[in-house]
Amino acid sequence: MWEKIFFYHLPSDLPASAVSHAQLPTVLCFDDFIRVFFAVRDERQYSSIYSVDLALEGAEVRVLSKAPTLCLAPGDIGQFDEHGVFPASIIAIDGRYHLYFIGWNKGATPPLFYAAIGLALSDDGLNFKRFSVAPIMGRSEYDPCLVTSPHVYRDGESYRMTYVSGVRWTRESYGLQSHYHIKHALSSNGIDWLREGRVAIDFSPGETNIARSSVIKNKEDSYDMWFSYVNQKVGKYRIGYASSLDGWNWKRNDRLAGIDVDLEACKEMICYPCVFDFRDDRYMLFNGDAFGRDGFGIARLN
Repeated sequence: MWEKIFFYHLPSDLPASAVSHAQLPTVLCFDDFIRVFFAVRDERQYSSIYSVDLALEGAEVRVLSKAPTLCLAPGDIGQFDEHGVFPASIIAIDGRYHLYFIGWNKGATPPLFYAAIGLALSDDGLNFKRFSVAPIMGRSEYDPCLVTSPHVYRDGESYRMTYVSGVRWTRESYGLQSHYHIKHALSSNGIDWLREGRVAIDFSPGETNIARSSVIKNKEDSYDMWFSYVNQKVGKYRIGYASSLDGWNWKRNDRLAGIDVDLEACKEMICYPCVFDFRDDRYMLFNGDAFGRDGFGIARLN
């Protein structure tokens, strides 16, 4: 089971361009601290990527940053990330930090939107520059509506990605409804990705959205994945779990997720897990109500 040990609240003295949310918390581990990236929204609901540094020692958490640092702003007019950027995954490749981020554009009819996966590079893990003004992954034959929320990790000589694939929108009595689940992609360099439509986590009955995955490869060559999902009976995000022996074929058992809503910042929803090992402990970053409107949480695996 996971024990919630800390909740990071956005400070009240942020500039007008950063008024709410610490969405999609994404970790970069250093030797003696962690850096957490997250998306902060302005008054238009456009998002930028900020970061804070935290010290972790067992169940003790200390905030090291005096204020969040702006790391990446939205793109220019007409670009794939004009209306906002969100962090998703960060790893070191050939001595440089690769930040895989989400860029999005508004659709013609709310809540319709378009999302694609971008890449930004950094030498210090704090100052990032876009690899390209174009996304490195966009819509495709296998992902007709959107691609978003990649999780990238190295496995042997290759890089693997689990990502959110938007497969359709439907018109319901309450308006437009998105439908997306989690698929696989593979790369030899972390930039060029091969997609074959292989599904990692598919819809269970009554589900409309399966979102942000986080994969851990264990020392014994087994894999754990946590992810978000929405079932129509509940209507709000919960965190699910799946295991695998090869990183391709997943056995889902949400009862083993080990974390749920509570009476604090997760009264209605809990979502967007980011699981990582630091020193001798395993931790999870997560968002609560309203997709992280008030901040993000940290849980420690008992």
